Amino acid sequence: MSNTFNSKKFLISGLVGGIVSFFIGFLIYGIILAKLMDASTGSATNVMRGPNDMVYWSIMLGSLFMGLTLAYIFELAKIKTIGSGCMVGAIAGLLIIAGHDFTSYGTSNLFNLNGLFADVIASTIMQGITGAAIGFVNSKVKD
Repeated sequence: MSNTFNSKKFLISGLVGGIVSFFIGFLIYGIILAKLMDASTGSATNVMRGPNDMVYWSIMLGSLFMGLTLAYIFELAKIKTIGSGCMVGAIAGLLIIAGHDFTSYGTSNLFNLNGLFADVIASTIMQGITGAAIGFVNSKVKD
């Protein structure tokens, strides 16, 4: 077993994680929670973009960066299973988004508390699924 960083595994699993994150994000935020998130904006106006106004390249890039973030953590921790990937992905997602959302809530009027908690729960689930995919890829790519 090697103790070195596997760049190939990092890039492949990060790319797969980014793709999974994008599609799971669309399912969760674009379909399942669309009305709830729309109704949970704060007092700031015109916060949510409509479906025709989404900047998809930016969403894809954000998903890719999240996939790469998890892949980097997983490569350092040598996570190679679906189960451990799901658990660590969910925990990392929870910690990252909770830190971001609570800070945003305290400094802006982008969303109300319902939106904050819905986003934290949804992102935790989303990153758990993304982490499971990355764990699966890590189990298949040779060290």
